[in-house]
Amino acid sequence: MSLFSKNRKHSIRVAVDVDLTKYTGVWYEIARFPNTFEKGLKCVSAEYSLRADGRITVLNKGHKLNDPGIVKQARGLAWLPDPAVTAKLKVRFFWPFAGNYWIIFLDATYRFVLVGDPSYKYLWVLSRTKIMEADDYRLLCEKAEENGFDTARLMKVEQDCNSI
Repeated sequence: MSLFSKNRKHSIRVAVDVDLTKYTGVWYEIARFPNTFEKGLKCVSAEYSLRADGRITVLNKGHKLNDPGIVKQARGLAWLPDPAVTAKLKVRFFWPFAGNYWIIFLDATYRFVLVGDPSYKYLWVLSRTKIMEADDYRLLCEKAEENGFDTARLMKVEQDCNSI
């Protein structure tokens, strides 16, 4: 049994035919596995912009929990290692390190998404709005569990800031 997963009966299944143009824009973080790079942050968002070279600019922002007037930002770059698999991206915020960004489940209308990585260390529930419907959240938790993620580790992210 792993520290990061209840049971891994099979490998992670990812979404099929992700349209990265539709995926671009702002996503709000509804829940995540705790991690060091977002520790102490609330009102976290990620903005994805398609570049002319086919790669994606990533801008993550979050407000400090203890001083919401302070915004931390991280700019990164994402790309498809295999253009035939549009749900498995690599993301780099600091050279030379890159992480996996796997789109596990994506709503057909691109309203909410479940993102994780094959190490089971990271998991995010993202939405186009700051508030997610409870049924949609439950669906994403079910999809995470079907893929071996321990959803008890998910922490909800406050989205109570006026602007982001």
